[in-house]
Amino acid sequence: MLACCCVSNMLLGKVWDNLLAIRGAITTNANDRAEIIARTKELLQAIAERNQLDKNEIISIIFTATKDLNAAFPAAAARELGWTDTALLDAVEIDVPDSLQKTIRVLMFVERPHLPGAARHVYLGEAAQLRPDLAKK
Repeated sequence: MLACCCVSNMLLGKVWDNLLAIRGAITTNANDRAEIIARTKELLQAIAERNQLDKNEIISIIFTATKDLNAAFPAAAARELGWTDTALLDAVEIDVPDSLQKTIRVLMFVERPHLPGAARHVYLGEAAQLRPDLAKK
């Protein structure tokens, strides 16, 4: 049992060394399919550019949207960008009272060698207030 755990940890160590998680968020002006897709594309392209990503490095992306955005799946924007081999998942954000509305959030998992703190998180529009410390970088 111990040998199995040690081998498993060694293998996972290699995976974790190359796994980078990148966060981002953006707000939309309306609950409109075209607006949701356009703003999500803007966010994804900004994340890719700021982190110098190749689409083949992207393992998966989790998208969340506030409950007031239901006219489109944000993940559809990634497909429109040609990210067809990336695992995508949409979910509804927890409805916290007085939280920022019309917001799309992204958690992107990327496989690449990196140094600690290498992720360049992207917060655009009104979403910059969610993480002002990261939005200014």
